[in-house]
Amino acid sequence: MLSIGGKHHSKISMRDGFRLSPRWMVIILLLFVAMGCSKAPQEAAPPAVEVMTVIQKDVPVYNEWIGTLDGLVNATIRAQVQGYLIKQNYKEGDFVKTGQVLFEIDPRTFQATLDQARGELEAQQARWTTAKANLARIKPLAEQNAVSKKDLDDSIGTEQSARAAVLSAQAKVDKAQLDLGFTKVSSPVDGIAGLAKAQIGNLVGPGGMEELTTVSTLNPIKVYIQVSEQEYLTAGRAGERRAERLQGELILADGSVYPYKGSFAFADRQVDVKTGTIKVAVIFPNPGNFLRPGQYGKVRVATSVRKDALLVPQRAVAEVQGKYMVAVVGADNKADIRPVKTAERVDSLWVILEGLKPGEKIVVEGIQKVRPGMTVNPKPFEGAAAQPKADAKQGEAKPTAKPEGKAEEKAAEPQKSAEPARAEKR
Repeated sequence: MLSIGGKHHSKISMRDGFRLSPRWMVIILLLFVAMGCSKAPQEAAPPAVEVMTVIQKDVPVYNEWIGTLDGLVNATIRAQVQGYLIKQNYKEGDFVKTGQVLFEIDPRTFQATLDQARGELEAQQARWTTAKANLARIKPLAEQNAVSKKDLDDSIGTEQSARAAVLSAQAKVDKAQLDLGFTKVSSPVDGIAGLAKAQIGNLVGPGGMEELTTVSTLNPIKVYIQVSEQEYLTAGRAGERRAERLQGELILADGSVYPYKGSFAFADRQVDVKTGTIKVAVIFPNPGNFLRPGQYGKVRVATSVRKDALLVPQRAVAEVQGKYMVAVVGADNKADIRPVKTAERVDSLWVILEGLKPGEKIVVEGIQKVRPGMTVNPKPFEGAAAQPKADAKQGEAKPTAKPEGKAEEKAAEPQKSAEPARAEKR
């Protein structure tokens, strides 16, 4: 009875207070602590980024202008006499030489005119011969007063008139010969002959079709650029000799660089009042007549050298709301986002005027993962081998060749292979 009563009493106490022994309370507390620890957030590993040291070296400053190519000499071939075109002696687009006959006009009318002029010349020469003989006979008689003074004067006048008639007839012969020669239209210069504007059988001449064709001398070739008035004044103060020594590069429409460099030849006589620019000609060698008039290109000239310039890869510069930012990694591996002021581009590098210091390390790959004050895991930039390196002495960097396409592909391969590895870490 007592035991039963004891059990019943325990049940009543459980209902009233729900008391637990200290042992069970410790166990439950440990379980809660364990659960809380399992739910606590784990600290994320610092993101891996690729960094490189800012490059410092002397770089040339380039000016670029859009240019139009034109022949050194552009000879417009026209017919100087009127007649029917009977022959074309050249192939369009071929190289022709000075004096080479390009077209022929029907010469029969001009040949007949020449024959007539020659006959008139012979008649006048005969009259002149007779007049000279009469004067030779009268002169001795006049000295002996055998003939009157008037007879002598008439003989002298007749001889002079006959001589003038001969000269006039000779001029007509020369004119007829020129007209006959003009029936063969020849090239006045060496160059490339263009398309024929007249066809066989057309009536051509000074009052007819404007031109027959055009012959252009293409080696060397001119490139006309429009230089602003400010640039012209700056170059003028530097002196004409310095401008003549400047060598220009020609960038063609497909982006390739023409292998030969050009030199400044001359400037136009006046500044265009509408555009405020002056036309300047740059002469480029053109072996094989590869370049043709009418092409467009960019003329690039190194006008000065920027000493001890700081350069970073273009991929390391991010644009945010019109401002350029660079991520800098300090000695404690903490990143800092800085605004920078950029200048011109040199190959795949960007010149930085403000915001960076020599020797600082910047993030080249992974800049999108960086936040200000964040700790990062820096690794050497795998594509740094393709970037030009500066010498140990600042400001004495050796010029390096432009990176070739193969080098860029090799630099890109490690980056592609690194993408899956980063994805696995995530």
